[in-house]
Amino acid sequence: MERDERDQIRPLAQAVRRGSGNHVTLGGTLRATVFILPMALLALLLLAMGVSLPAGLVTGALLALVWGVIVSGIRVAAQWERGVVLRLGNFKEVKGPGFLYIVPIIESVRFIDTRLLVLNIPRQKVITKDNVPAEIDGALFFMVSDSKRAVITIQDFKFAVAQYAQAALRDIVGGLTLDELLSEREQIQAHIKEHVEERVRDWGLSVESIQLQDIELPEDLKRTMSRQASAEREKRATITKAEGDKLAASNLAEAARIMSSSPITLQLRNLQTIDGLGASPSNTVILFPAHMGEMLQALMSGREAKA
Repeated sequence: MERDERDQIRPLAQAVRRGSGNHVTLGGTLRATVFILPMALLALLLLAMGVSLPAGLVTGALLALVWGVIVSGIRVAAQWERGVVLRLGNFKEVKGPGFLYIVPIIESVRFIDTRLLVLNIPRQKVITKDNVPAEIDGALFFMVSDSKRAVITIQDFKFAVAQYAQAALRDIVGGLTLDELLSEREQIQAHIKEHVEERVRDWGLSVESIQLQDIELPEDLKRTMSRQASAEREKRATITKAEGDKLAASNLAEAARIMSSSPITLQLRNLQTIDGLGASPSNTVILFPAHMGEMLQALMSGREAKA
């Protein structure tokens, strides 16, 4: 295993082990109360009976030892906890939440958190199908659905599911191209979730979701993608402008056809244009009668015919 991979696994293992011992100790105060009150009553009773000091100390010590062992089996599980009880190393039952009693010496209990748990997937170095290096990190959301199997089947289910999620992420992303990785994030997350859940279901775990948080690409590739995106936007702008010019030319041709069939329409359009020009004080408008132009055109046509 390479050194950088060991550096990634070591803090993850430490975080998982710290999270494994997050049992909320609720029975300590109860055990202390149950132990101290009877012992205090016993001491008062021995004093009232007039028992001598050496005999009272020996008797009290023996009773305190026996009572302490009995009281040590008192446990309290929080609402979100389940206690997996082992008797002489064999599975007995799952208890909780609330008060539960464990027979001292011959029984032991391990508390399991059944809430939704979150584990960070550290940054993974991946080579895509089209040979592009990328670094991806994410978050794994899961919960314990079967406390018995989570304790008996797997040694450390948190560390195991985190390692399996990392391997699944590298395997699935390694079979995708860069374009698929960037454009199909939801499908990739669902595929990784299905891949992980299929395996960890036998461990008594249920995967809620896997979220890819960040995808880091090489800087030169980012610059190339930026230039490609800029060229694509320029291409779309050019196509849009050409389509607009084409539509404008078509509308102008249709307008010219309508005006040519109705001479008065052309004259009204000329008057509107003149009115628009006259609104600005910096413009000087010289009117030329339209009929005079038509007369001059007819006169020139007549001369050409005589010639």
